[in-house]
Amino acid sequence: MTILDHPAPLTGPAVYCDLPGPRSAEYLARQDRREPVPRGGPRRLPIAITEGSGSFVRDADGNVFIDFLAGAGVLSLGHNHPELVAAMTAQLSKLTHALDFATPVKDEFSEAQLAMLPEALRSRMKLHFCGPAGTNSVEAALKLCKTATGRGGVVSFQGRFHGSAHAALGLTGLAGQQRSVANPLTGTQYVPYSSCPRCPAGHDPAACAADCPDQLERSLHDPDGGLPLPAAVVLELVQGEGGVVPARADFVHRVRELTRELGIPLIVDELQTGCGRTGTWFAFERYGIEPDVIVASKALSGIGSPVSLIIYDERLDNWAPRTHTGTFRGNQLAFAAGARAIEVVNRDSVLDNVVERGYQFEELLSPLASHPWVTDVRGTGLMWGIELTDPRTGAPASELALAVQNHALRRGLILELGGRGDSVVRLLPPLNVTADVVRTAAGILLAALDTATREAR
Repeated sequence: MTILDHPAPLTGPAVYCDLPGPRSAEYLARQDRREPVPRGGPRRLPIAITEGSGSFVRDADGNVFIDFLAGAGVLSLGHNHPELVAAMTAQLSKLTHALDFATPVKDEFSEAQLAMLPEALRSRMKLHFCGPAGTNSVEAALKLCKTATGRGGVVSFQGRFHGSAHAALGLTGLAGQQRSVANPLTGTQYVPYSSCPRCPAGHDPAACAADCPDQLERSLHDPDGGLPLPAAVVLELVQGEGGVVPARADFVHRVRELTRELGIPLIVDELQTGCGRTGTWFAFERYGIEPDVIVASKALSGIGSPVSLIIYDERLDNWAPRTHTGTFRGNQLAFAAGARAIEVVNRDSVLDNVVERGYQFEELLSPLASHPWVTDVRGTGLMWGIELTDPRTGAPASELALAVQNHALRRGLILELGGRGDSVVRLLPPLNVTADVVRTAAGILLAALDTATREAR
């Protein structure tokens, strides 16, 4: 078994030994003793990562992988972007933490975030900094809307994922997770999402006239429908963990019209789609709507330094002093990196790259349209999913998806799984990924699927 003391550069995939290699195995064994079952990545991706650069990471045994997980989307400019590292390093000797005090770097970050909004929104939106994780911003958004409306219920959509904290888990409604947590969030109603590849009502997408918002509208307008007017409707415009499912435009427009008509704040969860992932800074721009509350976190710093916030219409600003505080709301390092990340995005036309690489993925993955195990290939920008289904039974091909992930890893590509039964192979590259890396990764993915399919027969 090979261990490289002088490993290959971080410029392309190179796997030299069985996985996990001996050094990675030592780290993983100690992690297994110390950490509980809920940890995710190492259970399906058995490597111990020692360094990263751009779209690549190296493990403890010297193997190099293309990283198309990118910290679950937080590394929007890849690992250790030199300008973001420099911005954080410069800030490190000045100030690292300042609660919610005004600071120059926080001011710069705030101005940069507001400037990325559509012009019509900039003058009326406020920023509220939350705890470090995206789930903290989801819960802050719920509290904001409940405070502003005086109502208690919330509407969420089937197939979504909004976080693992108590209230966010209630919005998510994943049966497997909820079974272990009693009463996660009362007053939440789950309504159908426009998941056309796997329609919850069994409709033909080509003939469906957006039945999903019709059901929501009937429920809200019917006094005997059992659904009281909620404090908020929470919507992912592209369901990420749900299997990379972009909402239909007509569905989104109807939901926005209905919520505006009834005075219900619309919260768009941009935790994974925000900061350029779909080719616009926020996904709602692609749909031509104006939300009342935007939830953002993952890629705000561009380099994985945690920060989360809600951006909301000032008419909802009914907070009383100190009604929503938190210790870790003043991460100055994240603010410094995030402000610089926006400079890089604008200067280097990163959003244009997202669109171009998205078209490239569409072309490179097009051969899968006729694959017997592939139900759907879908995505937008640099957020793609390949849904696998057993052609013999019609059931989600969970084992095949896991095999594809394993074979891809052993060829030097890190992928994630999601969707129903983890049967969707997901790709979340850095937003500045190059055409060559995308081409190499797509080749590995197609080869991994071919191998996994042959083994499944």
